[in-house]
Amino acid sequence: MTQIPARPFGFPLARDRVALVIIDMQRDFVEPGGFGASLGNDVRPLQAIVPTVARLLAGFRAAGLPIFHTREAHRPDLSDCPPAKRLRGAPALRIGDPGPMGRVLIKGAPGCEIIPVLTPLPDEPVIDKPGKGAFYATDLGDQLAARGITQLVCAGVTTEVCVQTTMREANDRGFECLLATDATESYFPSFKAAAIEMIVAQGGIVGWATDTDAILGAING
Repeated sequence: MTQIPARPFGFPLARDRVALVIIDMQRDFVEPGGFGASLGNDVRPLQAIVPTVARLLAGFRAAGLPIFHTREAHRPDLSDCPPAKRLRGAPALRIGDPGPMGRVLIKGAPGCEIIPVLTPLPDEPVIDKPGKGAFYATDLGDQLAARGITQLVCAGVTTEVCVQTTMREANDRGFECLLATDATESYFPSFKAAAIEMIVAQGGIVGWATDTDAILGAING
């Protein structure tokens, strides 16, 4: 078992039981003119991590390790999107509204797709999730169990919402989670920093955190 240098202490990598989960690297969140930008957010920090996420993805592919992608994606009839989620606040656009990239966060809309540089390969499962966490109302847990996965390396956006929620869900289900700190981002730098501190607090109450170089160094041996 390899120890990856991490916070709050070394992550005990089990190479035959680890998978990469790339969370919500979708056009509507990352690209200018998408849903995230319509809320008044600066998408440049999210765009800045794309090369690092791509390098992490390439490393896992080269090592022949399992990779999962997630998308926040809803049915066209919005039957899986409760009003408490759709109608929160007063953004310029809401989930399901027509936007510059098609209907916002609706399955099949261009904006709902993963950005082209991170396009999943045919053998990389894509989990469409109606919630913030990747386990809620999905079969992710079953797919991981079928492959004997017990450890997750997590990347994607945003750190404090869908990434942290997924890590908390995973932790409650017994998974050991490692956050790739330079392959995740928030529209708000202070939120990212706070989320990382919450994840590693109290001896890793949610999980571990380290950078992409440390992760790739370990999996490529």
